[in-house]
Amino acid sequence: MSVSDFATVWTLSRQRLVETISDLNEAQLNWRLHGQALSIGQMAVHVAGVEVSFAFQLLGLELDDDAERLRSAAADGVVNEKPSPFSDSELTPQRVQELLAFAKNLLTPVMTDPSPELLAKEIVSALGVVITGEGALARLAIHPAYHQGQAYLIRTSPGFPG
Repeated sequence: MSVSDFATVWTLSRQRLVETISDLNEAQLNWRLHGQALSIGQMAVHVAGVEVSFAFQLLGLELDDDAERLRSAAADGVVNEKPSPFSDSELTPQRVQELLAFAKNLLTPVMTDPSPELLAKEIVSALGVVITGEGALARLAIHPAYHQGQAYLIRTSPGFPG
């Protein structure tokens, strides 16, 4: 798989995630299959958080407070015992779309035109594993698709708000 393939897969998988959740209201974004499950809104913000985390590390940028909060959604409430950095009341359709758009705007140049140095750079994934920039692009390419599938299953589950 070439580096340009990562961008193609990321663009498609991310678009499908956004399409799967774009018509949901606040109650639907925050509904959970069970008490320990992530809501669709939390999953979407987690995707944006991973994208922000990788982009800031790869680009060597400093995080402001808002970006740091979003970056923390990569792991907090998902792969560790910390609470989600965003409350259910904050996960409105508009806010979720804004966070996804912020991450997309930041990550698009990284995905579409990475330098050899960026591809070789070592960063830390949300799971704590050290990976290269190329490894980050591979993970980023498929990550939205994983959560798009989960979102589809949740929204088609019995009991999902109408």
